[in-house]
Amino acid sequence: MARRPASRPTALGELVPRVLDEAGLSEASLGVRLVDVWEEALGAELAPHCRPEGIRRGTLQAIVRDSAWMQRLQMEKPRVLAALAEALGEHAPADLRLRIGALDAHS
Repeated sequence: MARRPASRPTALGELVPRVLDEAGLSEASLGVRLVDVWEEALGAELAPHCRPEGIRRGTLQAIVRDSAWMQRLQMEKPRVLAALAEALGEHAPADLRLRIGALDAHS
Protein backbone atom coordinates (compact mmCIF):
# COMPACT_ATOMS: atom_id res chain seq x y z
CA MET A 1 0.00 0.00 0.00
CA ALA A 2 1.41 3.41 -0.97
CA ARG A 3 1.99 5.95 1.78
CA ARG A 4 0.35 9.31 1.59
CA PRO A 5 2.69 12.27 1.65
CA ALA A 6 2.82 13.83 5.09
CA SER A 7 0.72 16.94 5.34
CA ARG A 8 1.28 19.76 7.73
CA PRO A 9 -1.20 20.10 10.59
CA THR A 10 -3.84 22.76 10.07
CA ALA A 11 -3.70 25.60 12.58
CA LEU A 12 -6.89 26.12 14.55
CA GLY A 13 -6.96 29.76 13.41
CA GLU A 14 -7.20 28.54 9.81
CA LEU A 15 -9.61 25.70 10.51
CA VAL A 16 -12.31 27.56 12.46
CA PRO A 17 -13.09 30.16 9.76
CA ARG A 18 -13.20 27.42 7.11
CA VAL A 19 -15.64 25.30 9.15
CA LEU A 20 -17.85 28.32 9.85
CA ASP A 21 -17.90 29.25 6.14
CA GLU A 22 -18.83 25.70 5.16
CA ALA A 23 -21.63 25.72 7.76
CA GLY A 24 -23.09 28.89 6.23
CA LEU A 25 -21.89 31.10 9.05
CA SER A 26 -19.64 33.39 7.05
CA GLU A 27 -20.34 36.41 9.29
CA ALA A 28 -19.10 34.46 12.31
CA SER A 29 -16.12 33.34 10.24
CA LEU A 30 -15.32 36.96 9.41
CA GLY A 31 -15.47 37.81 13.12
CA VAL A 32 -12.89 35.12 13.88
CA ARG A 33 -10.58 36.34 11.11
CA LEU A 34 -11.05 39.94 12.28
CA VAL A 35 -9.84 39.09 15.78
CA ASP A 36 -6.79 37.40 14.24
CA VAL A 37 -5.75 40.50 12.25
CA TRP A 38 -6.99 43.23 14.62
CA GLU A 39 -3.75 44.02 16.47
CA GLU A 40 -1.68 44.06 13.31
CA ALA A 41 -4.20 46.34 11.54
CA LEU A 42 -4.31 48.83 14.40
CA GLY A 43 -0.69 48.62 15.41
CA ALA A 44 0.85 48.02 18.82
CA GLU A 45 0.14 51.55 20.06
CA LEU A 46 -3.58 51.67 19.25
CA ALA A 47 -4.71 48.05 19.68
CA PRO A 48 -4.69 48.02 23.51
CA HIS A 49 -7.12 50.94 23.56
CA CYS A 50 -9.75 49.59 21.17
CA ARG A 51 -11.59 46.27 20.84
CA PRO A 52 -13.73 45.01 17.95
CA GLU A 53 -17.31 44.05 18.81
CA GLY A 54 -18.48 42.77 15.45
CA ILE A 55 -19.46 43.69 11.92
CA ARG A 56 -22.97 44.80 11.05
CA ARG A 57 -23.94 45.51 7.46
CA GLY A 58 -20.34 46.09 6.42
CA THR A 59 -19.52 48.38 9.34
CA LEU A 60 -17.06 47.31 12.00
CA GLN A 61 -18.33 48.20 15.48
CA ALA A 62 -15.58 48.78 18.05
CA ILE A 63 -15.22 50.00 21.63
CA VAL A 64 -12.62 52.63 22.48
CA ARG A 65 -11.26 53.32 25.96
CA ASP A 66 -11.99 57.08 26.10
CA SER A 67 -12.61 60.19 23.99
CA ALA A 68 -8.89 60.89 23.46
CA TRP A 69 -8.36 57.44 21.96
CA MET A 70 -11.56 57.77 19.96
CA GLN A 71 -10.25 60.95 18.36
CA ARG A 72 -6.93 59.26 17.59
CA LEU A 73 -8.70 56.25 16.06
CA GLN A 74 -10.89 58.52 13.95
CA MET A 75 -7.75 60.10 12.49
CA GLU A 76 -6.29 56.63 11.82
CA LYS A 77 -9.53 55.24 10.38
CA PRO A 78 -8.47 55.27 6.68
CA ARG A 79 -5.22 53.47 7.50
CA VAL A 80 -6.97 50.91 9.72
CA LEU A 81 -9.63 50.19 7.10
CA ALA A 82 -6.94 49.82 4.42
CA ALA A 83 -5.01 47.37 6.62
CA LEU A 84 -8.17 45.36 7.28
CA ALA A 85 -8.97 45.33 3.56
CA GLU A 86 -5.51 43.98 2.81
CA ALA A 87 -5.82 41.28 5.47
CA LEU A 88 -9.46 40.28 4.93
CA GLY A 89 -9.94 40.92 1.22
CA GLU A 90 -13.41 41.41 -0.20
CA HIS A 91 -15.05 40.65 3.15
CA ALA A 92 -13.33 43.52 4.96
CA PRO A 93 -15.53 46.15 6.61
CA ALA A 94 -16.22 49.27 4.56
CA ASP A 95 -16.54 51.54 7.58
CA LEU A 96 -15.54 51.77 11.23
CA ARG A 97 -17.92 52.94 13.97
CA LEU A 98 -16.47 53.66 17.40
CA ARG A 99 -18.09 54.07 20.78
CA ILE A 100 -16.60 54.73 24.19
CA GLY A 101 -16.87 51.89 26.64
CA ALA A 102 -15.09 49.67 29.13
CA LEU A 103 -12.53 47.29 27.68
CA ASP A 104 -12.05 43.85 29.19
CA ALA A 105 -9.26 43.15 31.68
CA HIS A 106 -6.91 41.92 28.94
CA SER A 107 -6.63 45.39 27.39
